Amino acid sequence: MDAIDPTRSFLKDVKRIVIKVGTAVVTRDDGRLALGRLGALCEQIQGLNSRGFEVILVSSGAVGAGRQRLRYRKLINSSFADLQKPQPELDGKACAAVGQNGLMALYDTLFSQLDVTSAQLLVTDNDFRSSEFRKQLTETVDSLLSLKVIPVFNENDSISTRSSPYEDSSGIFWDNDSLAALLALELKADLLVLLSDVDGLYSGPPSDPQSKLIHTYIKEKLENTITFGDKSRLGRGGMTAKVKAAVYASQAGIPVVITSGFAGDNIIKVLRGQHIGTLFHRDAHTWIPSGELNAREMAVAARESSRLLQAMPAEERIKILLGIANALEANEKTILHENEADVVTAQDAGYEPSLVSRLALKQGKASHILNSVRRFHLREDVIPLGCPACYLRVSARGTSSDALIVAGDIITFTRTLYCSVDASLLLCTKLACTIPFVTEANSDTPFFISCHTLTLNVKRIASLAIRTGNGLVLKGGKEAKRSNAILHKIITSCIPETVGKGLIGLVTSREEIPELLKLDDVIDLVIPRGSNQLVSQIKSATQIPVLGHADGICHIYVDKTADMEKAKNIVLDAKTDYPAACNAMETLLVHEELLENDGVNELLIELQIKGVSIYGVQRQAPVLNLPPASSFHHEYSSLSCTIEIVDDVHAAIDHIHKHGSAHTDCIVTEDPEAADIFLRQVDSAAVFHNASTRFCDGFRFGLGAEVGISTSRIHARGPVGVEGLLTTRWIARGSGQVVDNDKGVVYTHKDLTQQA
Repeated sequence: MDAIDPTRSFLKDVKRIVIKVGTAVVTRDDGRLALGRLGALCEQIQGLNSRGFEVILVSSGAVGAGRQRLRYRKLINSSFADLQKPQPELDGKACAAVGQNGLMALYDTLFSQLDVTSAQLLVTDNDFRSSEFRKQLTETVDSLLSLKVIPVFNENDSISTRSSPYEDSSGIFWDNDSLAALLALELKADLLVLLSDVDGLYSGPPSDPQSKLIHTYIKEKLENTITFGDKSRLGRGGMTAKVKAAVYASQAGIPVVITSGFAGDNIIKVLRGQHIGTLFHRDAHTWIPSGELNAREMAVAARESSRLLQAMPAEERIKILLGIANALEANEKTILHENEADVVTAQDAGYEPSLVSRLALKQGKASHILNSVRRFHLREDVIPLGCPACYLRVSARGTSSDALIVAGDIITFTRTLYCSVDASLLLCTKLACTIPFVTEANSDTPFFISCHTLTLNVKRIASLAIRTGNGLVLKGGKEAKRSNAILHKIITSCIPETVGKGLIGLVTSREEIPELLKLDDVIDLVIPRGSNQLVSQIKSATQIPVLGHADGICHIYVDKTADMEKAKNIVLDAKTDYPAACNAMETLLVHEELLENDGVNELLIELQIKGVSIYGVQRQAPVLNLPPASSFHHEYSSLSCTIEIVDDVHAAIDHIHKHGSAHTDCIVTEDPEAADIFLRQVDSAAVFHNASTRFCDGFRFGLGAEVGISTSRIHARGPVGVEGLLTTRWIARGSGQVVDNDKGVVYTHKDLTQQA
């Protein structure tokens, strides 16, 4: 469902509506009446009528329908010789007279099928010169509406004396759009809806891919900036006429929405306050604070600032990072105060405990993030922007065609990291992943991050953006509004004027998300953080590449050879350390032999002692007397999990591939062969042996910080840090070489040594 727009909340009080349907909606491309669209229109009007709305319809289409019918009559009544002669244009007034009859007959038939009565009212511009006519018109319409009759207006083109085809000097009305605006004022309507063949008013011709839909028209800002395309294929004035009529009515106090008449429920959506079409409102200029950027302007500003940031030496970017860390630390009390206010509001609103837990920015957690920001700048393995990659071993670099040097490195690397965990060593190895990586880092990438709750990630994300030279547009959930606002204010205050405060934008209105998701010419990457529903909605609503994961269905498989003391500690940590985390265990897989030696019972008892609710499916539910789970593919994000008994490691792998989300999966075993099979065959972003799934984290992996975890099999995968936010660019240095259809050219590709 489309988002509800708070600026359209006034629509809940609407009772009397004028709906104008354009010729392009009423008729098909061949000129015949569009029965399907007219039927859907009448059904919407019937629904509104039955709910107590007073609906007045202004319908174009008579001239177009009459022209089609007269052409047919002329065709069958003409000789072959007559048809070879030049055909004069049919008289428009005759077309209107013939078409009006058929148009109204169709409306009468359609409304009658819906048990609704309609009435025809034909008017001319001269009629409105009479005050007595206006009075009688109002009384007649009021009477019809009181009887639940639908008045259908049209300009009486067959006898109109208007001298100009578009606009005359009287300024009364000059087409059905301006007639609809005039009637909305005369009949004191609460809303005017102009139905068109496009979704609304665009910044340019709708056929131009660079044109963007304008959701709210602000006269002072847009009046002279819009480029109109061609007029409607059949109507008089097209979008230009609609905008003139909409501005006229809205400035006089009647709100107007221009939207598509091709959708079968757009009028209903408009009245629900959904974010469709273009709204014209007299007070629209007051809704956007002075100086505030709209979605596109914010994204453009982020891109432009990112290019300035990339040109800055790495040392200067490090200074910005340290300045941010210092500023955040100095304002920690203020940040915690604002965050506490958000937490209280979320609790009062009845949010899920898991969401409140994510939202809460406790002092220890805040200090941990601050330390990660500070340590992030000290990493020596961060690729410097603007120069060849030198911190990883290069496996491909060559020359071609007479010393034309081409640099396009494909990096293959193995990294081994050690971190101390309770005086033991956890070995994490990122295995031979071949990825297209940065040679001369071209990361002028404003990327958009939409988070359900953003508070805990703003600092890390901002530091990653600055370190990699990226622009950033953030969108936080309404439950974190105060926290995000103060963090954004502090962070942007540390960005120098030479880069621009627009480097990191903060979207505060949910209604701007659909517009941001359309900006594929400005935004290069979307990184959603939040619920499964949120991520899925974003993926389906944009053509911009999306990096992230919708589900965190993480498994731990306890093999028959597992050290049960290790298994208990790992399983408990993975489930109870932070149940709301995406890397928490959701499904426990256990080898069937552990049923016989009470290994399963030991694990269940330990989990239940910690307050974990356990659900079973298929084999183990009757054996262990567990309540059934709704699905194996379920992310609890709480102190709950599912258990399943499997035959062996191969069955565990099959289960993970069938029901998992390719996030993080672990095997607990003392059998090296079983561990090797699991690590090689499980196709997830992170695969562990004898370690809690909670270790799947950018900070714990040594990335300094992470923007999220990706389950994509393209580009970045697993915890995404610096590497995932950079991309490749090929650099060629030549001395005048040309391809010339490869005549006589012999390409030789030689390995060159990468100089550090």
